[in-house]
Amino acid sequence: MSDQDTPLLKTPLHDLHVQLGGKMVGFAGYDMPIQFEGVKAEHLWTRAHCGLFDVSHMGPCFLTIAGGPRDDPDAHTEIAKLIEMLVPSDIQGLKPGQARLTVLLNEEGGILDDLIITRPRQPHQQGMLYIVVNGAMKHQDWALFKEKLTPYAELTRADDQILVAMQGPDAEAVVTTHFPQAADLGFMECIRLEKGDLSCLVSRCGYTGEDGFELLIPSEGVGFVTELLADSRVKPIGLGARDSLRLEAGLCLYGHDLDPGKTPVEAGLTWVIQKTRRAAADFPGAAKILDQIENGAPIKRVGIQPLDRAPAREDTEIFADGDKVGVITSGGFGPTTETPVAMGYVASAHAKIGTELTLMVRGKPRAAKVAKLPFVPHNYQR
Repeated sequence: MSDQDTPLLKTPLHDLHVQLGGKMVGFAGYDMPIQFEGVKAEHLWTRAHCGLFDVSHMGPCFLTIAGGPRDDPDAHTEIAKLIEMLVPSDIQGLKPGQARLTVLLNEEGGILDDLIITRPRQPHQQGMLYIVVNGAMKHQDWALFKEKLTPYAELTRADDQILVAMQGPDAEAVVTTHFPQAADLGFMECIRLEKGDLSCLVSRCGYTGEDGFELLIPSEGVGFVTELLADSRVKPIGLGARDSLRLEAGLCLYGHDLDPGKTPVEAGLTWVIQKTRRAAADFPGAAKILDQIENGAPIKRVGIQPLDRAPAREDTEIFADGDKVGVITSGGFGPTTETPVAMGYVASAHAKIGTELTLMVRGKPRAAKVAKLPFVPHNYQR
């Protein structure tokens, strides 16, 4: 049976999306809503109020040391050392309840996926990590974990649960109606909280550039999501606005802006590699990555501002002084900026902000320039 013949999976919120009039499309193997009211309206609502995104297609999971978690800080060190064999970030240094964005690397330093790793806050759960990987890459990532970390660690999938993102300036007010303690969370912090009989993981993070939260809710919690949507400040948001919001925020989409042929340095993600890991030089592809940090990378991910109204889509070729110097990896129209916005890779000699470029859009040359990222300022709760 081909992938095209494989029936699409459904998240626990599928029936709710249909009931709310969602336009459903196949995405990462799931039947997902691409829009409800319309991409522009949903985008602007999220920037002004609070959007609720179903991201249950993603890959939430728990990685636990053999023998299970225990009330012992050394247990965290044990599990962190294991996952650090695959990522370049300092996981040992995470504080209880702290989350960190990082990347899985191949032996050449190329990016296999981006993911968020969280250390549990509870003392008795040390030796466990809460990890969320990308939906389209989760089976590959989980196979890598099992291949590299068995029998020292055990993976437990949680992608049968509900994962929703609450994003926008009203997100805190909405979420704290149900979880008052969530107000105390800073950006990239997580806590387990109870909603009636539901035990939920509440993380302050997101993919829009706005303040917000991600909630991992047991699959029987559809009624709770319906309750969240009953708040006048909240509307359901589809994949279309999720993409335009993250593009304005200068955030990468795996398989487009990130792939196994790009290093973290080339992708503008050098900051995921903390000083302790650079000093140890013990992560996959370390020699190549550290050389690029020291001496520069041949290409660089940059923001690109088309100078007319024609959006430059993915795979648009980028020229400078008559020579091809790069390619667009994400592009579209920014409802907040009211201009076309894009990201792509260019030769490092052409990566300086303000550099004049020419984009070949549908066979026609269009003027553009290298722009500072993000296009819309981040509003994270620091």
